[in-house]
Amino acid sequence: MLKMMTQNEILVSVVIPAYNSANTIVDAIRSALKQSVSLEVIVIDDCSTDNICEKISIFESDARFKYVRNRANLGVAKSRNLGVSLAQGEYVAFLDADDYWVDRKLEKQIELIRKTDAVICATARELINPDGTSTGRIIPVDVKISYKDLLKHNSINCSSVLIKTDVAKEFPMHNDDCHEDYIMWLEVLSKYGYACGINEPLLKYRLSNKGKSGSKLKSAKMTFKVYRYMGFGLFKSCVCFLNYAFNGVKKYFFG
Repeated sequence: MLKMMTQNEILVSVVIPAYNSANTIVDAIRSALKQSVSLEVIVIDDCSTDNICEKISIFESDARFKYVRNRANLGVAKSRNLGVSLAQGEYVAFLDADDYWVDRKLEKQIELIRKTDAVICATARELINPDGTSTGRIIPVDVKISYKDLLKHNSINCSSVLIKTDVAKEFPMHNDDCHEDYIMWLEVLSKYGYACGINEPLLKYRLSNKGKSGSKLKSAKMTFKVYRYMGFGLFKSCVCFLNYAFNGVKKYFFG
């Protein structure tokens, strides 16, 4: 079991970027605050135009809850970076406003990340419908993910990630026009070697066609951009992309 933290110590900083997510963000925040470790929850509101402020006002009395509203729309990458810059915990956990966690998710990750000395820990995820009902599908994760593995397939889902705060600050997200999180994981593993994984569906991942990755074709184009942003030549980018396409088909159609 984890050592109990004092009231003033923060072990994990949960960063939740939000944009017009009033219908789902309460579940996300509540699932974070229910975790069994000392934490803070930092919501970065990227100029939402819905009633998100009203919905999350129920958490204002919780000292662990922090709300920041951007003065201008920054996009998800810079919003996450802002949250990381404000983080006081030893670790940062990313959580999108339309996803949520199961109990003890962070506790299990911290125990594993300390045992393996990895800098990133990801988990498997259960896919849920937009209305929150289960699809019955679970996307697994390997217990160890190398840089080479990650080039073939982005098996690290952002809402499942626990990462050391100093590493998150060393490698901020960028290039919001593609998979900014995938670029970050590749940059981190190119230096630190590998990530660890818990093959349990500790994340409930909400399917949606509204996000920038909602279209499979659009997502594929953004993935190819990732390889180019990493500085790969055309041939290496094409090889990596073919591996990505093969693994994507295997994941979504053959389980």
